[in-house]
Amino acid sequence: MTAAVRLAAGAALDDAVADAVGAAAEFLAHGGVSGMRAPLPSTVEEVRRRGGVVVATGGCFDVLHPGHVRMLAAARALGDCLVVCLNSDLSVRRLKGEGRPVNRQDERIEVLRALESVDDVVVFGEDTPEHVLRRLRPDVWVKGGDYTAELLPEAEVVRHWGGRTVVVPYHRGHSTTEILSRRA
Repeated sequence: MTAAVRLAAGAALDDAVADAVGAAAEFLAHGGVSGMRAPLPSTVEEVRRRGGVVVATGGCFDVLHPGHVRMLAAARALGDCLVVCLNSDLSVRRLKGEGRPVNRQDERIEVLRALESVDDVVVFGEDTPEHVLRRLRPDVWVKGGDYTAELLPEAEVVRHWGGRTVVVPYHRGHSTTEILSRRA
């Protein structure tokens, strides 16, 4: 299906096939059909058992920079664990265009998990994380200050179970777009 959609959109055959293989690999990496209802990360289950606060944030985190690191640290400070909802490679490509992501999904997961502030990473393939949020049901959903809570579609989803959305400060001069423009 992915190849057909990409070809219909005018993609080159090799790009369409590469995207289709990537989509299949992503589907299998998440357990194939059996992974459609993947369990919550054990970290979240343990924090909930102790009555702790589960915090989640999300994004592409394609080129990790100081603004990301500061936002993740601020998010983690709001609770007892931080789960990063990470856009899959295909999702990043749809949102950011050809040539993205710069860093593959497995690399982005490794780097995020290496950060002291991050307790777990959950990958999602949609453009927005509403489905994974419904599964995780975080107490707090955090985004960087380049967003406003009222305009985030996820805010209503999180409010549904009594969670709240928090926007942490934006750090000017630290953006993936800016970093990539320096390479040009």
